[in-house]
Amino acid sequence: MSLAKIYTRGLLGLHAPQIEVEVHVSAGLPSLTIVGLPEAAVRESKDRVRSAIINSGFQFPTKRLTINLAPADLPKDGSRLDLPIAMGILIATGQIPEGQTDNFEFIGELALDGHLRPSSGTLTIAMACQHAQHRLMLPKENAEEAAQLPHIEVFAASHLKQVCEHFAETQKISATENVGTTLQQHYKFDLADVKGQVRPRRALEIAAAGGHSILFKGPPGTGKTLLASRLPSILPPLNHQENLQVASIYSIANLQHHFGQRPFRAPHHTASAIALVGGGDNYIDNID
Repeated sequence: MSLAKIYTRGLLGLHAPQIEVEVHVSAGLPSLTIVGLPEAAVRESKDRVRSAIINSGFQFPTKRLTINLAPADLPKDGSRLDLPIAMGILIATGQIPEGQTDNFEFIGELALDGHLRPSSGTLTIAMACQHAQHRLMLPKENAEEAAQLPHIEVFAASHLKQVCEHFAETQKISATENVGTTLQQHYKFDLADVKGQVRPRRALEIAAAGGHSILFKGPPGTGKTLLASRLPSILPPLNHQENLQVASIYSIANLQHHFGQRPFRAPHHTASAIALVGGGDNYIDNID
């Protein structure tokens, strides 16, 4: 087979649009061309993929390779496309049986020796795969995060060769057991730690009970940030959808987050309004 199609996901805000990786092998001088608005990390993947395939015991084709990332008008960034590109090349060159990757999506960065490195945004991608009812193959370090979602089959591997052996049916990878979401209600900063400050405490309690906004104003050192950081500890628990949305944001930012905890952000007092709300072309074009 000279043409292969592999599915993966991109990241666009809190969304994970599906990307179809098309690999075509044709006669001609040896070359590898990636089209479909690839950014720097994606363009550099061809060197990582070539070394990973060779060091995993497979042959890198000495032919003309064309890789199309569809949809072509969606910018592709990040190194998570390494694994799907490598799988597409191996299938197109007949080194992995075709048809075995149906209903699978792949993410993961490849090291030069073929090992899989973790990627950011795993939870957002896993949620999109869950909605599409697809299976997900990813690096072992990302498995625990993705396995928190129910009704999704997650397969974790630590090496490209291990992924290939799974689809060649020589050594199957077992699906990662679903661990569910462990809610952690304990907060590092709790309103019970604040002594005195009767009026601000009362204001926080009213705002939390009624779902109101609150504004603290005063000179530095009077406890505004200290009090505001304790507000999440008296707010109602997050529902399931809110939990997933908050966890997705932390996953994209590659930050650790405990399910069940409301976030608290403390931007610097010199931050501009634009810095607080974000912006950029992608944000403006895709705002709901």
